[in-house]
Amino acid sequence: METTIKNALNVTLNIASSGQPTIDEFEKIAEQGVQVIINLAMPDSTSAIENEGSIVTSLGMTYIHIPVPFDAPSQTHLEQFLNIMKAFSAHKIWVHCAMNYRASAFLYLYLRIVEEKPVFEAKRALLTEWLPNETWATFIKDSESQLLPE
Repeated sequence: METTIKNALNVTLNIASSGQPTIDEFEKIAEQGVQVIINLAMPDSTSAIENEGSIVTSLGMTYIHIPVPFDAPSQTHLEQFLNIMKAFSAHKIWVHCAMNYRASAFLYLYLRIVEEKPVFEAKRALLTEWLPNETWATFIKDSESQLLPE
């Protein structure tokens, strides 16, 4: 999936992530055959688009919003995300948040926990420009230890 969207990453053939797309960028995402948009940003984020859900659905894509507070990600948020990713695993999915920090961390955990990828492979989901702060580093480590199959 080709793009110039902020912090965009092609994670797998069917999964991409980014920071907040613009309305025009959502049109380009739809043209690339993406079927599902998952938004992890808070609705009051400075870059949030009012009526994002109706814009995305008017372009023929499914829209799912899981607001994850940047300073307080929880296992409940992650479990919701993992279940949605499993439910739509046969679809082309685009996951975004404000800067692609939350999205890349959640996708890293998806690759590790659900797809059981080794760390080096799952790390391709992590935005290289972002070093997870203490909150996110702890969240990632705790999630792996609690949810990884033995």
